[in-house]
Amino acid sequence: MVVQPTQGGLQAAYSEALAALRAGRATTAEQKLRAIQKSAPGEIKSLRLLGCALLAQDQIAAAIQILEQVVAAAPDFAHAHADLARAYRQDGRLEAALDQASLALTRAPTLEMAWLAYGDVLVDLRKFPDARIAFERARLCDPHMRRIEQARAALGVQDRKSAEAIFREILTADASHVGALCGLAAVSLAAAMPKDAERLLRHAFRQSAQLPLIWRGLGQALLDGGRLPDAEVAVRHLLKIEPENPKNWIVLGTIYTRLMRQQDALVAYREAARLSPTDVHLPLSIGHLQKTLGRRRESEQAYRDCLALDPAFSEAYWSLADLKNYVFSDAEIAAMHVLDKGNGGDDKSQAQLHFALGRALEQRAEYAAAFDHYAIGNARRRRSVPFSIEKFEDKTSRVGAALGAAFFAARRGTGVANPAPIFIVGLPRSGSTLIEQILASHSLVEGTFELPNVLSIVREFDHSDAGHDAYPESVLEAPPPLFSVLGRRYLEETAPLRSGRPRFIDKMPNNFSHVGLIHAMLPQATIIDIRRHPMDSCFSTFKQYFAEGQSFSYDLDDLGRYYRCYLSLMDHWDQVLPGKVLHVRYEDLVREPESNIRRLLAHSGLHYEAACLAFHKTKRSVRTASAEQVRQPLYTSAIGYWRHFETRLEPLRRALGDSLERFADLDTAHPPV
Repeated sequence: MVVQPTQGGLQAAYSEALAALRAGRATTAEQKLRAIQKSAPGEIKSLRLLGCALLAQDQIAAAIQILEQVVAAAPDFAHAHADLARAYRQDGRLEAALDQASLALTRAPTLEMAWLAYGDVLVDLRKFPDARIAFERARLCDPHMRRIEQARAALGVQDRKSAEAIFREILTADASHVGALCGLAAVSLAAAMPKDAERLLRHAFRQSAQLPLIWRGLGQALLDGGRLPDAEVAVRHLLKIEPENPKNWIVLGTIYTRLMRQQDALVAYREAARLSPTDVHLPLSIGHLQKTLGRRRESEQAYRDCLALDPAFSEAYWSLADLKNYVFSDAEIAAMHVLDKGNGGDDKSQAQLHFALGRALEQRAEYAAAFDHYAIGNARRRRSVPFSIEKFEDKTSRVGAALGAAFFAARRGTGVANPAPIFIVGLPRSGSTLIEQILASHSLVEGTFELPNVLSIVREFDHSDAGHDAYPESVLEAPPPLFSVLGRRYLEETAPLRSGRPRFIDKMPNNFSHVGLIHAMLPQATIIDIRRHPMDSCFSTFKQYFAEGQSFSYDLDDLGRYYRCYLSLMDHWDQVLPGKVLHVRYEDLVREPESNIRRLLAHSGLHYEAACLAFHKTKRSVRTASAEQVRQPLYTSAIGYWRHFETRLEPLRRALGDSLERFADLDTAHPPV
């Protein structure tokens, strides 16, 4: 006796299949739907969903056959027409796809998925203005539109928790909702998890292959993940659909900046500025690029253009100050004083203002007043950039304990034996840009700036537990072959930044903590440690406003303790990897350049070239705060400069403790000013 399925049983089975398909489990959905068809042959809803499940598995011909059967049997079934439009599109039958999408919209003018299918086909047909209208209609027809807008508003004010809750609530009801998937991807990007964002966006592409919202998110995810050529392709495609969106040009400009294609970046930012002429951040970015390219006059003008747009834009004043030798006029200093909000105002803006005022007054030898502004700027910056020196000290101890002699002995022979990378490590404002400029003046060496790739790998090790504090112990658990994988990954990710020279420089100073990991991945890499007298190094850092990173630098006690951590780790690497790291003192380099440059080149396996001694004549982009300084011949005036502020630096001296004894010869050579 055959038992006929009940209507309730069919509905339950259909709901399970729908949930599986929305969750991306198309094979499971297909099995459930074929079971339904076996029990109830020709049941139209499950038959249509079976076509969708086959389409999700790229079984296009089979999907088309079933969906054509559905629309023949139910010509008013709008969802089936939209699905058939997607299937025809994937089969390259664009006119047929357009007809089916039109039929779907005729029958259901507010069907979001039909508008998405229609927009996809219009993009393929290069009817971009019509496609943009279709995608906007899809957004307006989204039944969850208001909740999506609420979530995006929360994300806009950095309330990731509320935004994520809304997006997940929508996805609980519909696991394939495009807007919620893109929104959750944006949350992942805000949390520095680009791989999670990309996974969500790839799922969203199943619902719409050309929706600008997805492509915009994908471009950012690829950029944040360091996959710069892929990011360029994604944004270039997006610009075909949305050429008038300045945000797209900004992302493209960022990609080109990271690829060191500064002139292309300049073109992109200028186009963004044309489309959004009142956005004060665009001439700021243009000014930064001009500075990188060594175009001082154009850089200054761009920063002044910012102030013409917004006289209260403190970042423009700081950018002028960060040119190092820009001389502020009386009027400019007076204008900055007017913007001082005391304890009020935005912390970031006020910090930038006080750093700029400090620099302006320091140029006038008003050292006490300058220090007061530096102190205020650091205090304001610290509010929004929290840092725990205790946690860093603990992390430093753990790195030394984990990555010891036994670790390297057990992994001898691992990693990629490629000598191309030259890592310059140390602390900010200690001379790393100078070392880079010297080495990049060599015919065999490419300067590629501060690369985030090692730090990204460290972050992945760190995030391998729920507390995001698994590094360095997680490195101990890694199988030895993984280090070869990571070495190849590093070389592949950095390849687009190089123009063909056999050697290249990664001058991310914070990599001093990760010399052990670098050696495990790239055992033939060159590592150079540039250090400077701790009082000069730390105070120079204290005077610097950093756009991102270096959160330890906004407190004198933190700076001193951080410097001690740095010294202890470098001592550790010398002990367990003897001869691996070449230590160069900034003061020795500027006093005796030729002998120290020869040391640098010999340690790097490079023959001597006179161009390295005349490094200031080398024409290349320089992105760091020292961009102007390394375009000058060597000078010694920065040695012992901290003594102008000596009476205010006692907290730093106390924090540095006995580490100062290691630099006593410099104090003898350079008595108080």
